[in-house]
Amino acid sequence: MAKNGAQILLECIEREGVDVMFGYPGGVTLDIYDAMPAFNIRHVLVRHEQGAVHAADGYARASGKTGVCLVTSGPGATNTVTGIATAYADSIPLVVFTGQVPVNLIGNDAFQEVDILGITRPCTKHNYMVQSVKELPQIVRRAFYIARSGRPGPVLVELPRNVLNESMEFSYPDEPVRLRTYNPNLKPNINQLRRAAKAVSEARSPLFLAGGGVIMADAGAVLTRLANRYQIPVTSTLMGLGAFDGTSPLHLGMLGMHGLYPANMAVSKCDLLIAVGARFDDRVTGRVAAFAPNAGIIHIDIDPTSIRKSVAVSIPVVADCRLALEELENLLEKQEVPGAISSREWLEQLEIWRRECAANPAHVCRAAAGQNPVENPAVSPELSTGFIRPQTVIETLYRLVGAHEDKTIITTEVGQHQMWVAQFYPFSRPRTLLTSGGLGTMGYGLPAALGAQLARPDSLVIDVAGDGSVQMNLQELGTIAANHLPVKVIILNNRYLGMVRQLQQFFYNGNYQAVGMEVQPDFVKLAEAYGLDGYRVTDPSVLESVLKEALFSSKAAIVDIQVEPEENVYPMVPAGSGLDEMLLA
Repeated sequence: MAKNGAQILLECIEREGVDVMFGYPGGVTLDIYDAMPAFNIRHVLVRHEQGAVHAADGYARASGKTGVCLVTSGPGATNTVTGIATAYADSIPLVVFTGQVPVNLIGNDAFQEVDILGITRPCTKHNYMVQSVKELPQIVRRAFYIARSGRPGPVLVELPRNVLNESMEFSYPDEPVRLRTYNPNLKPNINQLRRAAKAVSEARSPLFLAGGGVIMADAGAVLTRLANRYQIPVTSTLMGLGAFDGTSPLHLGMLGMHGLYPANMAVSKCDLLIAVGARFDDRVTGRVAAFAPNAGIIHIDIDPTSIRKSVAVSIPVVADCRLALEELENLLEKQEVPGAISSREWLEQLEIWRRECAANPAHVCRAAAGQNPVENPAVSPELSTGFIRPQTVIETLYRLVGAHEDKTIITTEVGQHQMWVAQFYPFSRPRTLLTSGGLGTMGYGLPAALGAQLARPDSLVIDVAGDGSVQMNLQELGTIAANHLPVKVIILNNRYLGMVRQLQQFFYNGNYQAVGMEVQPDFVKLAEAYGLDGYRVTDPSVLESVLKEALFSSKAAIVDIQVEPEENVYPMVPAGSGLDEMLLA
């Protein structure tokens, strides 16, 4: 049967299991929109193309599927770049379709022509230009295959207008996708794993480091079995939070620049570090020469280019994280390791670090202490200034929704509030924290939240935001309102670009420049302008009751909480320092 390129494109997308697509139309993509009613794909009209990519990203992280968005050529395409780079940094499977001028006009500076292939080549896993309708089906199928296989990532497909209105006889190709130059390795090398199992069984103070790859590979369950059976403590990167139960006594919390004291000390003193699905970025390692100085390092990752890129490792294992951990589990069972591998002295030392942390005036690591923050509040709710402490907001949030974490998703923007969420909300399930880790993209959380809400409509989706970051994609409140999505936005409003202000305070003698956010919208009135609920909290005594009302309403809501303007994130590892050289207060 003869079909045009637009119809072929939509049929291929539908066959890939896509039921939601985020987009913004333009002249060169009109053929696609004209064909759309015949297909069972929900199109969500965003208010900005960057929002489309972040929403598709949030959808992918929350669902485990491949996110999809569709934009027009020129500025529509260039507006996606920040979202694509965000997904690339965090290994999120996306397929981004962009329009393009007809093939015969490419290179003539036609209206809304831009070299989006060249622009996105450094921040996509791969990208394609479709030059004829005959190429279209295979390219679409390859794009989805590349995006979700191996180390996932974004793939861009450029669609010239003439390809979309050309026709040909079409039947969907059913044969598996095979690419001669792309064959990601999933199975671990058994000899390397035997070395790893031997090293684990001989360790006295071992430590698991769980990265985002554990979540992407659905390897959390086997990691949990190994940690619990052999009493091996676990620390997590920001992207790995939720891979292991954050309320477990074995969980030490996040490590790194703003990592928790027990986690950073454990990395610095362990004799074996088993890193799974983490790439050792600079925020995790601090000064590389001082990272895990006493440890042999086992590094399990599906991406061979991530291994030994920044940290020397003793035993590299290139494989899918779940398959590698399952085989490691089998090998340890065959060795008949009877029980706890961690020595009694090692576990006691962890408890000492926890107590030292809890005694610190800043109370910076209660969430990592194996205690329930509901019963052991880490901070007083009010400072002498009368403002609410931001840490209190996060603990109150957990007290209200933590018992329902299987149906709660937290997204964040980027900044101080992001770190407080990571420190004070003990995530216990994968895919419940959606945040921009590698690129640190302000404006990510709000569109990601609407994508997550569409992926999991029965979940409570909450964007924890700063007053600076949330304003970068605030227009997506319109998308939330138009689609009747009950997303909640909790703004920790300190009227600063808080993280930059903190750095200026610490390292620039308090010379605050270009960080004040005194002029900002009335967020309550803004919510009401979109038909959403709006709340403002200035009194600590009503914080919990207002949050409870907003969170359990059936409508979307913004909660503007006035927090201490100059509260800082601790611990903090200064640039060039080792993880055990933390500023604690």
